[in-house]
Amino acid sequence: MDRISRKSDEKRALMFAPISLFSPGMLADIVRRSYAELIERSPLHWAGESEKWDDFDREAFAHPETVGKCVFVSLLDGEPVGLASWDPRQGPRLGLVGQNCVLPEFRGRGFGTLQISEILRRFREKEIRTARVTTSGHPFFLPARRMYESLGFQEVRRFAGGPDPGYGLIDLETDLV
Repeated sequence: MDRISRKSDEKRALMFAPISLFSPGMLADIVRRSYAELIERSPLHWAGESEKWDDFDREAFAHPETVGKCVFVSLLDGEPVGLASWDPRQGPRLGLVGQNCVLPEFRGRGFGTLQISEILRRFREKEIRTARVTTSGHPFFLPARRMYESLGFQEVRRFAGGPDPGYGLIDLETDLV
């Protein structure tokens, strides 16, 4: 049986539940709802990401012992608030933070920080030495970049790419040892 991790949120607990407790489509739905505002503002660049989110969902549910084991859904009082994923395959040298999103109605309460802290804890358990996350330079992602920096991540490079090429992508890393 998969373990459900808990982190304190005031008097309630944020739980990190394995995707085995959910049905296919759940992950893509959370990501889509998390980025709905961005898609509405700039559909030309961001609406095409929807297919990638569906692929992510399909892969996680199709491969529960590999990809699926590297995703959790965060729950508050049994209600989904977000999700996070990671890729430890380059360990022990490097672990990659994947999707990390919090639904709009739950933002600003530290849940994204708790999600990333949980991933970093799991990386440390596997003795992964460095964590890397890639995010967009788009202003929508500024709160996420600040959150990563508050957890010790530092920008290591900027490069062209991403759905909106006018903003590019940013890699941030933190040492875990």
